[in-house]
Amino acid sequence: MDQFMEDPFLAASRGVGAGSRRGWDVREDNDALYLRMDMPGLSKEDVKVSVEQSTLIIKGEAAKETDNEDDRRRFSSRIDLPANLYELDSIKAEMKNGVLKVAVPKVKEEERKDVKHVAVE
Repeated sequence: MDQFMEDPFLAASRGVGAGSRRGWDVREDNDALYLRMDMPGLSKEDVKVSVEQSTLIIKGEAAKETDNEDDRRRFSSRIDLPANLYELDSIKAEMKNGVLKVAVPKVKEEERKDVKHVAVE
């Protein structure tokens, strides 16, 4: 349960109510999971979005503004996304005006391999 408090996306991806963290927004509909993250002061060149196995990794780091490491803007999150529920090869990300938007399409129910439809007689 502690991990759900740490990362609201992790909770959302597992069907637990989306947590609230300042600057984060998670929404889901029948087609996709939509993530929005405020990353003020960063440009698209400062942000990296990747998928490793079934984990979405979002990292952002501003170019070196000062010599003091504590003053640098850094963002980092790891979000577990079950591969059987989401199309991990079709994720789209857009960075504009300090806001990162990520869309993670869902696998259509009829295409899911873990769903077995039973004929009713």
